[in-house]
Amino acid sequence: MTKNKQQRLAAKAEAEAKGTGSPAIDNRRARHEFEILETVDAGLVLQGTEVKSLRRGGGSLAEAYARVRSGEVWLVGMHIAPYDPGRIEPHEPLRPRKLLLHAAEIKRLIAKTQEKGLTIVPLRLFWSRGRAKIALGVARGKKLHDKRESVREREARRELERARR
Repeated sequence: MTKNKQQRLAAKAEAEAKGTGSPAIDNRRARHEFEILETVDAGLVLQGTEVKSLRRGGGSLAEAYARVRSGEVWLVGMHIAPYDPGRIEPHEPLRPRKLLLHAAEIKRLIAKTQEKGLTIVPLRLFWSRGRAKIALGVARGKKLHDKRESVREREARRELERARR
């Protein structure tokens, strides 16, 4: 490996460790309510004031889900708070937002969602090279007993960690 390439990799690792300074938005509820089978990252089409609001941490993925319509994937129900110092006409907080994916990824998502009980849920909004990205998960809804089992497993892991210390 050349010295130049090593420097680039080190700089990239350092930048990732620092973060971009902009907050990421996690959908913690999705991991509780759904069993995640597969994940994929997608770009997000945003307006200028939406980007500024997200960089301030003004977004929520709590009620959001993705839907495939006419060969395109749309994020529905994501709330982005209005940006106060913005222009005269602020963006609509709950408007559907287009997701940017390769055609093969869209076809795979369509095939997965055709299966009974599978849906596409947003897991995390993050920044990569200054662009907003969203991690989507192909998920199956958990039943109440599955949720209880997940809590039991988590508690058992915590007990093991405490015992190791």
